[in-house]
Amino acid sequence: MSCPSRPGAWPSWPTTWSTTGWSAGQLIRERRGESEGGEPWPDPAKPFFFRAPPVAVEALTLLGVRCVTLANNHALDFGTEALLDTLAHLGAAGVAVVGAGRDEASARAPAVFDLPGCRLGVVGVTDHPAEFAAGPDRPGVAYADLRQGTPAWIFDAVSAAEADAVVVTPHWGPNMATRPEPDVRRAAAELRGAGATLVAGHSAHVFQGVADRVLYDLGDFLDDYRTDPVARNDLGLFFLVTFAGSVPVRVEALPLKLEFTHTRLAEGHDAAWIHRRFRRACGEFNTPVTEVDGRLVVEWT
Repeated sequence: MSCPSRPGAWPSWPTTWSTTGWSAGQLIRERRGESEGGEPWPDPAKPFFFRAPPVAVEALTLLGVRCVTLANNHALDFGTEALLDTLAHLGAAGVAVVGAGRDEASARAPAVFDLPGCRLGVVGVTDHPAEFAAGPDRPGVAYADLRQGTPAWIFDAVSAAEADAVVVTPHWGPNMATRPEPDVRRAAAELRGAGATLVAGHSAHVFQGVADRVLYDLGDFLDDYRTDPVARNDLGLFFLVTFAGSVPVRVEALPLKLEFTHTRLAEGHDAAWIHRRFRRACGEFNTPVTEVDGRLVVEWT
């Protein structure tokens, strides 16, 4: 099974999003809810509060997105009311959600898709913040303190998918980290051991290296965030994952230039910078990278 999504020129969205996109059945990580309701989360130390108007869901449907993960540290920026609004808007648009829900069971539940040649499951989880965790009767995110090990519920969620392949997409680690921390590397190995066919992480706002069936951090896809002059979160990658049956066999990464709420293909010095840093990041895992028509390619055997 191959799930390619070939971008040409990216449209401009009139909204303040910070999202990460990747192509393996069109899944996107959202860092903000679609709601005009709710109140800011009562944490005086919290510096950022993200949300977008409900009409923003139209951009996801135009992109052909079939699933989003809401497992992150902004899912409850405007409280449970806004999260429930977001779930309703996405549901009405036919977009599946993982990583957050009306209660603990729904937040942890996998989404399952019957694709040509493969039944694909998706599980979302975040390692922070603990106070956003869903409860038996409380909306929230699928929280797991991955620093303390992989909890049993993740094994159960992977098994419950009853799928040929399962993608686990964890929100983990600190912002602007250009390489995965030791705890993240250990957690990735445990998630693979839990039955994850592919691990696709996010949180850092910058892309990290690729190991065996592990994309440690996808970086950003569309952003209105301030730019770090060293980590360069204004330069990113769009990942396309190809499956052979139920096995991921190839990753293609397209270099991106992120401008204010507008993303386009990177060119010139920007593309060269992305190429150098991705090769270096993958080199830490002895992962060879080739270039094909401007795309950075990793082959898995």
